[in-house]
Amino acid sequence: MARHGWLVFVLVCMVAVPVIAGTLAGITLPDTIDIDGQQLVLNGMALRKKVIFKVYVAGLYLPAKEKDGVKVLAADEPRCTVMHFLRSVSAKQVNEAWYDGLEANTPGYSAELKKQFDALAALMEGFKDGDKLVFTYKPGSGTEIKVKGNVKGTLGDKAFADALFACWIGKKPGPGEKFKAGLLGQ
Repeated sequence: MARHGWLVFVLVCMVAVPVIAGTLAGITLPDTIDIDGQQLVLNGMALRKKVIFKVYVAGLYLPAKEKDGVKVLAADEPRCTVMHFLRSVSAKQVNEAWYDGLEANTPGYSAELKKQFDALAALMEGFKDGDKLVFTYKPGSGTEIKVKGNVKGTLGDKAFADALFACWIGKKPGPGEKFKAGLLGQ
């Protein structure tokens, strides 16, 4: 009987230990985050490389796992992208990526959307190894931009969030198809 009790204890401990994080290129992100009382799950992670250099690891958080980028962008639900930098990147380099992503994924974008991307660019700083950039879309509120742990502001509406997130998971993701596939858990 004691042996049976020990086996039950071991099985309970094994079941009770959750997978607590995803790891890529030495960067660990939690499996879930809380956004205003709603749990978002880590949908996938991806490594942004430029030539041979590792630039950042990104994680995409959604209310439920989803492998289709079109469905992610169509849903008016909370979403979050965490970028953990692995090397120094200037604000100019980051901003060039935003504008390239806007051009590639949102053809015929409005003057208002361009103005919102200009506001995003004004919030950017240079980043170094270990710095984080976090974008959290909250329906009805806009996209909260957190730079190095500090909330810099909230921008736009769903159209802005869709254009921003399309930079990673749109038809022509700036970091490439492999990066997009990683964020979509493919």
